[in-house]
Amino acid sequence: MYLWLGPTGSAGWIGSGWDSIFGGDATVVRVRERETLGAIGGTFGAARWTERGGGRAWLDLLAGTPAFGHMFGVSAGPLLEMNDIRHSAIGGSIGLWAFVGITPYVRVGAVDGLGEFAEVGVHIALPVLRRRVH
Repeated sequence: MYLWLGPTGSAGWIGSGWDSIFGGDATVVRVRERETLGAIGGTFGAARWTERGGGRAWLDLLAGTPAFGHMFGVSAGPLLEMNDIRHSAIGGSIGLWAFVGITPYVRVGAVDGLGEFAEVGVHIALPVLRRRVH
């Protein structure tokens, strides 16, 4: 069982244009390298948009499988889109990721009142705590 903390950043299309978002997240994950379900856990993160103001918070479940010497997986969960001048909006997303030392990802989803979005980004997972689970 691991606790990973680290920064995250991405470029995303939401509303009517591109913007970048930077923040951080905390991931709790159980890694079983020789199993088909090699990683299972959850992540909570928050980030701030650079141009449009406001930010986003998310809570995702994740699952991964080892392939080609690395861990590949999916994530999905709800999110809260916050803005400096209007009410927060609820949404959800699903993503694909690969753990290759850093964690590149793509994510698509929808936010109430803003429509669909797409992102491509990277998370740098820094192991903070490791606990053996028997």
